[in-house]
Amino acid sequence: MIFKKFLKFLVPSYIWEKYINKPPSTEHFLYRGVLDPKKDILEKYGYDGDLVNLFSDNKDFLIHKWHHYFPIYEKYLAEYRNKKNLRFLEIGVAKGGSLQLWRKFFGDEATIFGIDIDPECEKYNGIHAEVRIGSQIDKAFLKKTIDEMGGVDVILDDGSHHMNHIPHTLKYLFPKLSSGGIYMIEDLHTSFWRSYGGGYNSKGNFFNFLRILFSDMHHWYHREGTKFPEISNECSGIYIHDSITVLEKKQIFPPVYSKIV
Repeated sequence: MIFKKFLKFLVPSYIWEKYINKPPSTEHFLYRGVLDPKKDILEKYGYDGDLVNLFSDNKDFLIHKWHHYFPIYEKYLAEYRNKKNLRFLEIGVAKGGSLQLWRKFFGDEATIFGIDIDPECEKYNGIHAEVRIGSQIDKAFLKKTIDEMGGVDVILDDGSHHMNHIPHTLKYLFPKLSSGGIYMIEDLHTSFWRSYGGGYNSKGNFFNFLRILFSDMHHWYHREGTKFPEISNECSGIYIHDSITVLEKKQIFPPVYSKIV
């Protein structure tokens, strides 16, 4: 242990994280408990809402979700179940199971689109949602998709999870959100993985990007200006959970306070 600590100061950080102190892979976290997933989620997180029932009863289309995500989904997405003409975009289609989940959760009246760079995902088009093939960092493709949707109220980024892609997509799509909408990014544990452009001490770690956004949101109290005004000018809140970050879009007003005697 002492040698390992000493070695950390001798080798570059990328070598340390990639070869010596390599973080656990996704497979390391695969649930292997004796309880079925539904009971495990209830026991650990106290959640037994519709989403977990839809997940545990899933058929036909492969879906994988981290157990602790479900109460987070409920916290931020439940209010949109009653929204008339909801427009929901999921980045990342994979095997189609997630789109099936969201269709059952939001209902038949919701406009639901999924985008993916893999042409194989086109086979899911029209089943539970509209699927379009293209890159999440292709602005022309993103614009065309949002235009086709007639705007967007909720965005869930479950795409490449790569540090070069997440901020790029966020900076372009957040201004496209309707007022009162939310932008959710999941699987942000990749921020600490070199294979996704991240790393514990990496400048590319997405949480470093968020740190700048925090400073932007508080620009009233410093003289350094804003780095990402396309987001911070309309971002009323940033909420961080384990591997999930949620950005809320609402009109921003200059802060004031009152004195009342």
